[in-house]
Amino acid sequence: MSAPTMPAARAASAIDRRFADLRAANRRALVAYVTAGHPDPERSVALLQGLEAAGADVIELGVPFSEPLADGPVIQHSSQVALEHGVDLDGALALLSRARPTVPVVLFSYLNPLMAAGHGVLQRAADAGASGVLVTDLPVGADPEREAWMGGGPLDFVRLVAPTTPPARMAEIARHGSGFVYLISRLGVTGEQDALSATLPETVARLRAATTLPICVGFGISRPDQAAAVARIADGVVVGSALVRAADESVDRALALARDLRSAIDDA
Repeated sequence: MSAPTMPAARAASAIDRRFADLRAANRRALVAYVTAGHPDPERSVALLQGLEAAGADVIELGVPFSEPLADGPVIQHSSQVALEHGVDLDGALALLSRARPTVPVVLFSYLNPLMAAGHGVLQRAADAGASGVLVTDLPVGADPEREAWMGGGPLDFVRLVAPTTPPARMAEIARHGSGFVYLISRLGVTGEQDALSATLPETVARLRAATTLPICVGFGISRPDQAAAVARIADGVVVGSALVRAADESVDRALALARDLRSAIDDA
């Protein structure tokens, strides 16, 4: 299995600048995941437009997909609802273009929708306002040609690291990514959990030794107290299912949760 070729250097991206600003202010990032088109297209736009004021530093915009194997039941349901509203990858980009949030947006997708959209999709995503892309089912070395395409395009290529990844592999993954590294807090699919892994601080420390990229931790973080605990050890906290569940109730409920998460992170 060979590793993909990545560009030797690139100008600072919107994500780079956001994390530099956060470091200068000694703050940690709130990375808010929402599914494009959920709970419906109009409220999806309202949610995207409200997240920055509620405290989000980066938005992960989930691309609705019929087989979201890395996602738990809450996000799977939101993806199905969005698809029923006719929102696919192109629909997600159209909603993003309408909302135009001023914080960096990372497309959270699977490989198939991106491949089906063609090579021009990365530029179209950038034109719509995206700053990065995360592909859940494209590990480093699995498909060098497609990884080079992702990494050589106009978007930061955010890579996933599992808690069981050995240190040498962590370094290799981080070397072939940009923007930030997304550390999965536990094995399994996305979703809320009662307690964080006791080994998470050690895992963050191992990854910290392997890369200079910012480290954002996600999967299983849903409450303000959990966000605060993660903010004490990482550069960013990713919250998805809890925000999506709140959005099922109302946009205001989701934005209120984002504000609570922001306060907890700032007080950590």
